Amino acid sequence: MSALARHLRVSAASLGLVALFAMPAVAQTTLTMGISAAPGSVDPHFNQGTSTQTLTYHVFEALTDRRPDSTLAPSLALSWRPVAETVWEFKLRPGVRFSNGQPFTAEDVAFTVGRVPNVPNATSSYAGQVRSISRVEVVDPLTVHFHTDGPAPTLPMDLSVVAIVSRQVGEGATTDDYNALRAAIGTGSFILRSYAPGTEAELVRNEGWWGARPDWDRVVFRYIPNAGARSAALLSGGVDLIDLPSPNDLPRFRSDPNTAVHSAQGLRLVYLAPNQSAEVAPHVTDNEGRPLATNPLKDRRVRQALSIAIHRQALAERIMQGTAVPNYQFMPPGAYSYNPAIAVPQPDPVAARRLLAEAGYPDGFRMVLHVAGNARPTDPVSAQAIAQMWTRIGVQTTVEVLPLAAYGPRAARMEFPITMWGWASSGQAGHPLINVVSTFDRDRSTGSFNRSGYSNAALDALIARALTTLDDGAREAQLRQAVAMAVEDAAVIPLYQLTNFWATRRGITYEASGYDYTRAVLARRNTGAR
Repeated sequence: MSALARHLRVSAASLGLVALFAMPAVAQTTLTMGISAAPGSVDPHFNQGTSTQTLTYHVFEALTDRRPDSTLAPSLALSWRPVAETVWEFKLRPGVRFSNGQPFTAEDVAFTVGRVPNVPNATSSYAGQVRSISRVEVVDPLTVHFHTDGPAPTLPMDLSVVAIVSRQVGEGATTDDYNALRAAIGTGSFILRSYAPGTEAELVRNEGWWGARPDWDRVVFRYIPNAGARSAALLSGGVDLIDLPSPNDLPRFRSDPNTAVHSAQGLRLVYLAPNQSAEVAPHVTDNEGRPLATNPLKDRRVRQALSIAIHRQALAERIMQGTAVPNYQFMPPGAYSYNPAIAVPQPDPVAARRLLAEAGYPDGFRMVLHVAGNARPTDPVSAQAIAQMWTRIGVQTTVEVLPLAAYGPRAARMEFPITMWGWASSGQAGHPLINVVSTFDRDRSTGSFNRSGYSNAALDALIARALTTLDDGAREAQLRQAVAMAVEDAAVIPLYQLTNFWATRRGITYEASGYDYTRAVLARRNTGAR
C-alpha cells in the first residue's frame, strides 16, 4: 500500500471518528435544503460554479471571506497587508485544525496555491485568482508572503474564493479522491459524511470549527433541479429551505404564513457567449439547412445585431417577473468599476437587420441556442424569448436544453454556436474581465471561463495593466475603459443582473447575500416563531 493510500485510509477513519463524536446524544437539529443544481465534483478547485461552491464552501474555507453584503472579512487569515510593491503578507489564524485533527499552517496555503492551476480536466479553473502569484514564501507556520509578478492590489479579494486544502491529505490526491471523500478534509464549519452524485449530500457539524457554532448539527442537501418540485418540497415540509425559487411561486411564498422569502441584490450577470473561435460554427446553417462556409459570429456586426435585437426590459419584467434588472456590463450600478457611461441598449430590430446585411447576411441564417436546463429555472424560458427576438430579424433560432453536467464540458470544448451563462463578480470588474473576456491562456492563467473564444490583444493588455495599478481611482478608470471596450466589441452579450432569492419554511430565517451560493451558517432557527 502506498504512503498516500495509507494516509487517506487514516484520514477517512479520523473523519468517521470526528463525525461520530460530533453527534450529540440529544435530538439533532437538521437543516434540509432543496438545491437546484448538483455539483460536478467535491474537489473545491474543479469548477468555479455556484453548485460546487454551495457544497464545498461548507467543508473548505478561503483565507478571506465575503460577508453577505460582499465586503471582505477575515477567515483563515486574520490580517493582510502589502509589505512591498510585489509582496503581500498574510497572517494566519492560530489554533485552526482540519477535520482530521491536523493543524492548519502556511504549508497548506502554499500547497493550495500550487495545486489550483494544475487540476486535470477542471471545467472552470480558479487559476485566474492566483495568476499574479509567482512564489509563496512560508515565513513561519502562521505567516505567508505572496510574491507577485507585479503589483496585485486585488489579491485579498481574489483569494476569497480559493478554498484551502490540506497538504498532508492533498499531496498525490486526485479529484476522484475528493469525490470519494478520501481527501474531502477541510477546516470548514461542516464535515461531509456522504455524497451521492446528483442526488444528495449529508454533512455534520464540525465541533472543532474555530467560528461561531452553527445552529445545525446536521445539514442535508437534496438536489432537486425542477423548480416546481423544489417549491412542492418546501410547501409539503420535505425541505426547510430552497434556492432559486421560481418567480411564479414568490407571491405565494410571501403570502403564505408558513413560508418566507429572503432576497438581496445579486452580483451575477446572465449573459450570452457567442462562439468566435470556430472557423465554421457548429449548429449554424443557411436558410436551406446547408452549413455556412464561415462563422458569422466572428463578425462583430453580427454579434451587435444579435445584441440590439434583444428586449432586455421585457425579459426582466415578463420572463424574470421582476427578479432581475437589465444590465449591459458585469457590475451592478453603484459598484466599484461600474461604468455609468454604458447604457442598456434599447431593442432596434431595424438596425439589427441593417447590421446583418452589412455583414453579408441580408437573409439571415439558422442557429441553435444551447442552454442548461438546471442552472437557473428561468434560463430555458429566457432562451426561448431571445430565440423569438432573433427569428424576427432573420436569424431563425431554435433552443436546445441540456443538463448542466453535459452542457458545461461541451461548451468548454466550443461545441455550440452560442451559450447562456451567469457570472458572479467578486467586488470589481477585473474579476470577470480576466476570467470571462481575456484570451484563454493556460500558462498566464487568463480566460479560465472564456466560453466565447473571444481574443483581443489590446483589451488583454488593458486588463493586465488595470489589475496591477495600485491607485484605486486610476485602476477603476482603467477597468471602466476595459468594460467599455468589451461591450463595444460584443465580446459577450450581457442580458440582466439577478436578484438572489431563497425561500424558507416557518421558523427558519436566511441572511440573503450578494453571492448566490447557499450557506447553512446563514440559516438560523427563529426561536420566537410559534
